[in-house]
Amino acid sequence: MEHINLFETFSEFKEFKNIDRETMMHILEEIFLHMLAKKYGSADNFDIIVNIDKGDFEIWRNREIVEDGKVEDENSQIAYSEAIKIEPDFEIGEEVSEEIYMRDFGRREILTIRQNLISKIMDYEKDNIYRKYKEKIGEIITGEVYQVWKKEILVLDDEGIELILPKSEQIPTDFYRKGDTIRAVVSKVDMRNNLPVIILSRTSPIFLERLFEAEVPEVFDGLITIKSIVRVPGERAKIAVESYDDRIDPVGACVGMKGSRIHGIVRELKNENIDVINFTNNPSLFITRALSPAKISSIQIHEDSKKAEVYLKPDQVSLAIGKGGYNIKLAAKLTGYEIDVYREAESDSEDVDLQEFSDEIDQWIIDDLKAIGCDTAKSVLDLGVNDLVQRSNLEEETIREVVKILRAEFE
Repeated sequence: MEHINLFETFSEFKEFKNIDRETMMHILEEIFLHMLAKKYGSADNFDIIVNIDKGDFEIWRNREIVEDGKVEDENSQIAYSEAIKIEPDFEIGEEVSEEIYMRDFGRREILTIRQNLISKIMDYEKDNIYRKYKEKIGEIITGEVYQVWKKEILVLDDEGIELILPKSEQIPTDFYRKGDTIRAVVSKVDMRNNLPVIILSRTSPIFLERLFEAEVPEVFDGLITIKSIVRVPGERAKIAVESYDDRIDPVGACVGMKGSRIHGIVRELKNENIDVINFTNNPSLFITRALSPAKISSIQIHEDSKKAEVYLKPDQVSLAIGKGGYNIKLAAKLTGYEIDVYREAESDSEDVDLQEFSDEIDQWIIDDLKAIGCDTAKSVLDLGVNDLVQRSNLEEETIREVVKILRAEFE
């Protein structure tokens, strides 16, 4: 019975995928030697032969043959009269090897061996997983969704290792079911309660960088360098790229023919808008590019305070700010400058400040319109109802009423 239990244990060990044969042999020998040292006082004179494939092993004890009555240590010495029972040709001073069988151990000892073996192998497996994924931090992993919970998703890699994708690391529009394939970057690896915890992320800028490396050969080969990435996951991202080879257009290479390269990345990021910008050390030019698609009329840089005053035509202000203010926020992060947007003085003296309509339009509506760069009557009318609906948080009915009031002023 004891043999069967131990052989079943060997069978279990063979299923471990992350342990090489040599390491498995070492662990098994270590466990048996520890058991022998505990039973006999020392294991220095024992040889362990393990055959993992057959689920078998042999234990041999080597003892020196001494004269009868001269045995001082029964573990390392054997009397001559006992030795010749094993082999008649033995002589004093020679070494005799005899096999130790499992039946020589008690049932409790055998169970202890089994438990220690399982525990050692499991500990090694955990450490191996930890080390493996520690080296993969920053790499994209493809896995299968195994379980979806409210706060996180459990993902299994191709070896069945459990990975965690927290809700905070998911793109807001991500939606997965059990069995779906998922791609994410390895963000963090910790040991919690002696268990490796691998955290994935789809919101990290590194995820976007790795996607560009996968889709754009020039980025992977180092011909194009990604200088900086900023993101509002699921909404908008800006990426500054640079090429040291004048023959390569970094923006064109990243976008691809008719957007072929960047479309795959956009789909993976659930239609996140991606602005690819040509990096430059000229802060004025870099800020101008970062505020695209808005067209800047002029810009003043204050290097001491890292501030930039940007002047635009009225119809460009809302473009610079962007929906939800994402465009100007990301441009500021990308360039490292605090950006203030100013409307150029208008030649049309008939325009009216939006605040003048506070007796007819609620203040919260005026504030919302100002947030998207519309601080005069004509700046609102120039955009039109559809653009205002898309860029503001106002209902269409409310916007139509505002437009009606403003048009009445000029009529």
